[in-house]
Amino acid sequence: MGENPPGKPDRLRVKHLETLRTPALIVQGTRDPFGRREEVTTYRLSKQIQFCWLEDGDHSFKPRASSGHTEQEHLAAAITAAANFVNGLTKKA
Repeated sequence: MGENPPGKPDRLRVKHLETLRTPALIVQGTRDPFGRREEVTTYRLSKQIQFCWLEDGDHSFKPRASSGHTEQEHLAAAITAAANFVNGLTKKA
């Protein structure tokens, strides 16, 4: 999400996401230093925002080798999540 620079939680940059009215999908690794899942779940965010969390992924979705996940699997999951999100929007229109 790029909420705050790593190591600088006082510089949170998500205020504009509190009142977002447009549906949005955020795909993010659970180890992303710009916003780990345990941090992001405490933010006040619009109900229009959906998340796709990639287990053990970093900012580029790359997991550690010991995680049992691969970067290719995460990229495929991100693509699928994005396609499903867009398809859901077109069905509502």
